[in-house]
Amino acid sequence: MKRITYISKVINPLSFQEIENIGVISSRNNKQIDITGMLVFFQKIFYQIIEGDDKKIDQLFTKIAKDPRHHDIVRLKTEYGVKERLFPHWGMKMINLDNNVDELIRPIKVLLQTVLESHSIIERYTQPTILKILNEGTNPLILTPVSVERIILFADIISYSTITEKMPTEDTLLILNTYFEICSRIILKRGGEVNKFMGDGLMAYFHTEQADNAIHACVEILEELEILRENSEESSPLKLLNSGFGLAQGSVIEGNMGSSYKTDYTIIGDAVNVASRLEGLTRVVKRSLILSESLKQSTKESWNFISLGEYNLKGKEIITEVYSIDHDLVNKIKGNIFDIT
Repeated sequence: MKRITYISKVINPLSFQEIENIGVISSRNNKQIDITGMLVFFQKIFYQIIEGDDKKIDQLFTKIAKDPRHHDIVRLKTEYGVKERLFPHWGMKMINLDNNVDELIRPIKVLLQTVLESHSIIERYTQPTILKILNEGTNPLILTPVSVERIILFADIISYSTITEKMPTEDTLLILNTYFEICSRIILKRGGEVNKFMGDGLMAYFHTEQADNAIHACVEILEELEILRENSEESSPLKLLNSGFGLAQGSVIEGNMGSSYKTDYTIIGDAVNVASRLEGLTRVVKRSLILSESLKQSTKESWNFISLGEYNLKGKEIITEVYSIDHDLVNKIKGNIFDIT
């Protein structure tokens, strides 16, 4: 058997009768398929445990996840190979804590609120892959690193040190937070994932079939940064905000890396190093986007690729041919930002 424990938020207020009906209907339906469990309601929070046959539990949870009455569904735990039920006599026991004023129940109420609040906080500090693993009920700490192929994106603010050298802290934070907000939103929209922020830059990755999306993400970030510069006041530090991008494709190791004190779910490998070197090369060739030949070969759309020649990238024994695309924002940065040193 399998047991799933989850927590979620109610979208619209539910009356006492609506809550009771959920319990009655769930109990009746679950008995027909031999599923048991408990459903707790408290201040727009559902906390539920369901247990039964593996396949039936998966089908039920899929149905629960699509229910329009709640959102922010977090699978707290999935237990496999369950030998004994926790609620053998409850098709679905409904407990409405809003109607319970017992002081002994108060710690339970606080606990449920804390769990949901903590998860919301973790979402801001954790990358989507970890949240997906957690929401599947799997402990990410037990996952073994694997060798996979990925598209790596490195992005960095051009001339950041020079621009921010004498800026007040609030202006520096404005530049960084604005830049990371734009990059993260567009990369996520295009199907990529930001793996980490590093000083004034970031590393993200895409799956190999998303080569065109990775290029589109870079171009769209450049477009939004141009609009931002044009609409900013002359005295604003955002007037100088621009970015370089390096894209490379290849084998990486993806998984948990670190120590017993601090662990990151990250990616390492040659493709990561190449993407980083290509981003740094943008200052030399004075183009905003440089990509590897392997990435170029993975694209399906009709891009106007331009060969930038062969370069001896740091850490690579062989000469590497690199490419860019013919695009106004890639070819020349408004304000000649590349000349700032």
